Amino acid sequence: MNDFVIDRAIGAVLGSAVGDALGAGYEFTNPDPNDSIEMIGGGPFGWAPGEWTDDTQMATAILDVIATGSVDIEAIGANFLAWFAAGPADVGIQTSSVLAAADTPQDLLFTAQAYLDTHPESVGNGGLMRTAPVALAALNDREQVAAHAAQIASLTHAHPDSVAACVLWSLAIQEAITTATSDKHFGWEATIRNGLEYLDSSQQDEWDVLIGEAVAGPPAVFNPNGWVVTAFQAALSAIVNTPEPSGQAQDHFADALVAAVRIGHDTDTVAAIAGGLLGARWGASALPDDWLRLLNGQRRNGLEPLPGSTLEDLARSSLDSAI
Repeated sequence: MNDFVIDRAIGAVLGSAVGDALGAGYEFTNPDPNDSIEMIGGGPFGWAPGEWTDDTQMATAILDVIATGSVDIEAIGANFLAWFAAGPADVGIQTSSVLAAADTPQDLLFTAQAYLDTHPESVGNGGLMRTAPVALAALNDREQVAAHAAQIASLTHAHPDSVAACVLWSLAIQEAITTATSDKHFGWEATIRNGLEYLDSSQQDEWDVLIGEAVAGPPAVFNPNGWVVTAFQAALSAIVNTPEPSGQAQDHFADALVAAVRIGHDTDTVAAIAGGLLGARWGASALPDDWLRLLNGQRRNGLEPLPGSTLEDLARSSLDSAI
């Protein structure tokens, strides 16, 4: 595995966490177009500057398992339950309902489906927000990436749209990590569309249209974005509608994340989703140093805060385990 692939894989993990921390201070607001977007912390849950939220806490629960060389769905479920039992500061309604109803990791797929059966219109973005690390376990096997994304999403979010969004985004991250180069144009839209063949045939036309809507933009129309489809569209729209300065990877990464936050509403989640794909394309080396220096967070409530470098170490371990 060459250094460029490693850089982009780490970039997917760190990029998502950086987006999460950047958006945390603006959650459930609509930032003024003239306001500077910074890692200010605060927000409705009083985050410290640079602190990641439940989005990255749940992504870390996935990454901790992948770093052992396994994609053990029950082990990931056990991490989710341990995280929830510790009393996170923020947890989505759907995620909370499913985790509260499960006594063991083996219960999760059943409780997620039961929640869908009784709440068929509840299609939250909580599965998509944590999907950045999924591709690292099988960078050379798109079938496996799609399968892992679907299984991990289904632990809490069983709706077909939730599963499809996670499959498409995880495959896009995989393709960006393994094929992007710094000196060639990268087709964001084409990369997303390349995952359509891995969806059920009944979903492909619908998602083809949804991708087209996101590309057409503008990003601001995808607010509110607590629904997984609009969160997906918001993140993609922010990326593709942000100009790419020639040779300035860091500028596009930062500008697109700021655009994601400016959409408003679920700002940490939209920016976390966007940051995963942006980091996978541009690499960890393109992430702004001042944001990385501030990056910190917990695995779960009550544990010591971790520096952002812990996520890099876990990403490297995941890659080593996958070789």
